Amino acid sequence: MAGIRIAIAGVGNCASSLIQGLEYYKNIKNSDDLVPGLMHNSLGGYLISDIKPVAAFDIDMRKVGTDLSEAIFSEPNCTNKFSDVPGFNVEVMKGQVLDGVAPHMKDYFRVDEKQKPVDVASVLKQSKADILINYLPVGSEEAVKWYASQALEAGCGFINCIPVFIASNKQWADKFKKAKLPIIGDDIKSLVGATIVHRALTQLIVDRGARINSTYQLNIGGNTDFRNMTDQARLKSKKISKTESVASQIPYDAYVYAGPNGCIDCLNDNKICHLKIDFKLFGDVPAYIDLKLSVEDSPNSAGVVVDAIRVAKIALDRKIGGPILPASAYFMKHPPLQMRDVEAREKLEEFIKG
Repeated sequence: MAGIRIAIAGVGNCASSLIQGLEYYKNIKNSDDLVPGLMHNSLGGYLISDIKPVAAFDIDMRKVGTDLSEAIFSEPNCTNKFSDVPGFNVEVMKGQVLDGVAPHMKDYFRVDEKQKPVDVASVLKQSKADILINYLPVGSEEAVKWYASQALEAGCGFINCIPVFIASNKQWADKFKKAKLPIIGDDIKSLVGATIVHRALTQLIVDRGARINSTYQLNIGGNTDFRNMTDQARLKSKKISKTESVASQIPYDAYVYAGPNGCIDCLNDNKICHLKIDFKLFGDVPAYIDLKLSVEDSPNSAGVVVDAIRVAKIALDRKIGGPILPASAYFMKHPPLQMRDVEAREKLEEFIKG
C-alpha cells in the first residue's frame, strides 16, 4: 500500500508532537493489538509508519530554512520531547503571514521580512502531498482560508485542526466536494481532553435521566496557543466551537460555558481544565461534579490527528470529496454535523470498513 504524504502549515507544538509520534510508533506492526496512545493501530490498512512528511510551512525566522526535524524543537515550541527525530530532508518554507501573527504575539513569532513567501500550491504539487494539515494559531481567519485555497489548487485533502470554520462552512465544504477532495474539520478534539471529557460526562448525566442546570469549563495553559488567545478578538470562533460542542450533547436549555481563560507561562504545554456540572437527581435533589484535568496539550492532539490523516487518505483513495462527516464529528469540536460520540464512532468504523 502506498504511503501517506503530508504537508504541515504551522510548525508549532502540535506539529512537534505529531512528527515525534511518527518516529515513536514507526515499528508498530499491522494488527488489532491495543497500543497505548492510539485509537487505531491499523486504520484501513494504514499504519502510522505509512505517514511521511513531505512539506512544511511556517513564518518564524527560527524555523524557516531549517529541516523539519530541527524546526519542531525550535523556540517558541515548548512541548515535551518524547522521541528523537531523524532528518527528513524536508525544509520548512515560509508561507504567507496575513493575520497569522496577532500584534501581541510579535515577540513570540519572529518574522523576517527578508524571507520571501513561497508559492504554497506549487510546493504542494511538487512534493506530491496528499493532505495538508492546518496548525495555524487560533484567530488566523484569512491565513487559514488562504491555505485551504492552496490545498484546493494543489489537489490536496485538508485537515483543519483550529476553530476557523472551513469544513463546517457550506461554501467551503462545497468547494472541496466539487473538487473531490476530502476535508476533516473544524477544531481538533483531543484524545482525552477537556471537551471530550466534558461531553462524555454530560452524555452520561442526560442518559441516566438526571437534568443539567449549568456547566462550565475553564482552561489555562502556558504555550503560545494560550498566549495567542489572551487577545479576546481572536477568541470568538474558539468559544463558539467549544461551547457548541458541549451544548450539542444536552437536548434542552442549560447554561453552558467553555473557553480558554488565560496563560500562565510556567505551565508550558501543560493544560489544566477545571470543569463543573450542576444537575438534579431523582426528586430534584441537587448534585454536582467538580473535576480537574491536567494534560500535555499537544501530544493529546496528535493522538487524534494520526487517525484523521489516515481517514482522509482512505477518502482520497475512494475519491470521496467534501466533509467526511463521521470523522469530523468524532475528531473535531465544530463539525458540519454534531453527533453523539458513540454514534460518531460507529459511523466512523463503518466508513473505515467501506
